[in-house]
Amino acid sequence: MANAKPKLLIVEDDEGLQAQLKWAYDEFDVTIVGDREAALTALRAEEPAVVTLDLGLPPDPDGTTEGFALLDAIMSLKPDTKVIVASGHGARESALQAIESGAYDFYQKPVDIDALGLIVRRALNLHEIEHENRRLANKANVDKTVLGSLVTTAPEMVKVARTIERVANTNATVMLLGASGTGKELLARGLHDASNRKDAAFVAINCAAIPENLLESELFGHEKGAFTGAVKTTEGKIEQAHGGTLFLDEVGDIPLPLQVKLLRFLQERTIERVGGRKAIDVDTRIVCATHQDLEAMITQKLFREDLFYRLAEIVVKIPGLAERAGDATLLAKHFLNRFSAEMNPQVKGFTPDALAAIDSWAWPGNVRELENRVKRSVIMADGKLVGLDDLDLDESDDDHVEALNLKSAREQVDRKLIRHAIARSEGNISQSAKLLGISRPTLYDLLKQYDLQT
Repeated sequence: MANAKPKLLIVEDDEGLQAQLKWAYDEFDVTIVGDREAALTALRAEEPAVVTLDLGLPPDPDGTTEGFALLDAIMSLKPDTKVIVASGHGARESALQAIESGAYDFYQKPVDIDALGLIVRRALNLHEIEHENRRLANKANVDKTVLGSLVTTAPEMVKVARTIERVANTNATVMLLGASGTGKELLARGLHDASNRKDAAFVAINCAAIPENLLESELFGHEKGAFTGAVKTTEGKIEQAHGGTLFLDEVGDIPLPLQVKLLRFLQERTIERVGGRKAIDVDTRIVCATHQDLEAMITQKLFREDLFYRLAEIVVKIPGLAERAGDATLLAKHFLNRFSAEMNPQVKGFTPDALAAIDSWAWPGNVRELENRVKRSVIMADGKLVGLDDLDLDESDDDHVEALNLKSAREQVDRKLIRHAIARSEGNISQSAKLLGISRPTLYDLLKQYDLQT
């Protein structure tokens, strides 16, 4: 509700102080509890913006172990909550430990209601600013989708998408080169949807998944009685794509004899079904993809050079996920939202250490590996946040930067780390600067210098 009061959770076991605090915050919807278990129940039920936490809770009212255990639990369950810790036990040491554990601020007892109220209101203001920043960042992420369903903010992938958009309304054949799992079929569909053929069929065939003796029939169709089991005339994939787009995935796996027939189709735009005599005119746009080195295969006489040049009128190289700074966390959130809605609605996000691991992982299986890991983690997660253990990532790979000179290397590293920090902080400039260990003005200067978008 637009006019609902912001929620404040007070964790305090002193009944006298409970009464004072309850009436000190008229502008808040206040919940007061006296122990860790009740606090966690209230946290899950109320999702307060701000929590004031007395470290001395039962069964350890004279110590801090119970309070710090609750602080760790709050940071794990709802890391955006602003926690203000109060204690009279070893104030300096407790303050340092609390801030390191994620607390927003520390206040030494005895409590001054007015002074604590000022801290609470300041914490609420920051919480609201961060919430709005996340909302705007999410909107920006939606606005930055290209080719309809391609989610990215990485300049490398935006360049790929813009290239595909520019050639979409031509009839040039397009070859997509990239490792497995980089999204070649998604880009092929995006090309089709951006073209003037979008109202006709998009037909995809994985040439590596069909036995060699069946691939010709799959592509060109067959006449009734052409071979044993051919009980009726059947259109092939090329005919099915008439007026639209034919996507040949793993085109490098087409056997040499069939390459000749495919080349003839590309030259004449007519086909003959297996067992047929009639030439059939077909108007279809060809898009192909492979993870193989076709030029090396040409040298080895495994792929026809003339066919390669027919298929590769436009060549688009797709970078791996590890080369697309910031995209891993962006895509992970995209997949989590999709899978949680389908399979586990209680899951709302990732813990900070999980996001850091996603951002630094090498992702040898690219986007497909990321999608599968997020899907598994959403299914397996017990709480509201997917943790590092749910992702089953044991180590992080260091980034490797190659450059010709020191200035170039520095710029390369700056760009990559800035994009990583902005992705992790969901577009929050203050948090990004903190992660990078620089001031906000310095970060703004770097964004302007490198022409980076937030």
